Amino acid sequence: MRLIDIIHIYFSTFNPVESKVHLAVWDGKDEPLDVFLAGNFQSWQEIQTRKNFERKYIISLISLPYTDKWIFGGIFESNGHKYNQEQKEYEYQTIQVEEVNELVGRLVIKYTRTSRQSYLYFEKLLDVCIVDEFKPERLSVAEFPGYNKTCISKSTLDIIIRYQLESWKSALSNIAGIYLITDKSNGKLYVGSATGDRGIWQRWSEYSDNGHGGNKELIEIVKSNGKEYCDNFQYTILEIADTHTSNDDIKKRESYWKNVLYTIEHGYNSN
Repeated sequence: MRLIDIIHIYFSTFNPVESKVHLAVWDGKDEPLDVFLAGNFQSWQEIQTRKNFERKYIISLISLPYTDKWIFGGIFESNGHKYNQEQKEYEYQTIQVEEVNELVGRLVIKYTRTSRQSYLYFEKLLDVCIVDEFKPERLSVAEFPGYNKTCISKSTLDIIIRYQLESWKSALSNIAGIYLITDKSNGKLYVGSATGDRGIWQRWSEYSDNGHGGNKELIEIVKSNGKEYCDNFQYTILEIADTHTSNDDIKKRESYWKNVLYTIEHGYNSN
């Protein structure tokens, strides 16, 4: 089934020539899937650097990592914009179309991009936006993607920890290892290690709770900038090990990664 076909089931008067598709992908600052999961997608989408939404409706498709699949983020009616001269951006006013709310976060669309363009006329995509899946429940956080594909924002980490999402908790509790925290605002890195029975899950739970995880280098950052500064952080797994691996062996691997990434000289590690 095509996307347009299922939209017409819920919104029979919808006209595709009045619509643009927004392929929401990483913009160099925010991951739109994280924004959606945090409940801030509409306001995030309303800020544009160009006049991208000059049709009546916006169909939002949000990129799912490492695939040519997209989660349906809704249909929004555009009610004009104002230009923010100070920020050099267009601020749109939009209203979410309630007729299709049942599909939001549940409908997975298969579409392969043929260009880098993110704002497309919907009538040109009618036969290539295909329904791939209709989830029984609205997407909250994606299932654990695998250790070599784990790269999440602070907002996503908070959701995972808050709701104790089982696929993540099970995977991260069963491994020790080395992880990387990236400050997306300046590119600085912090290498840390996790040991013990609950492995990386325990360490990342602490980061979710207080932002610094008890690390003295990060404590100073939080003290100076406030806990909200941690929203700049991104969490990645560099190397995994069995939870029974000795602390000494883990520390040696931690030192290796600090040297490789120069996180003492140019990052947030002090030693």
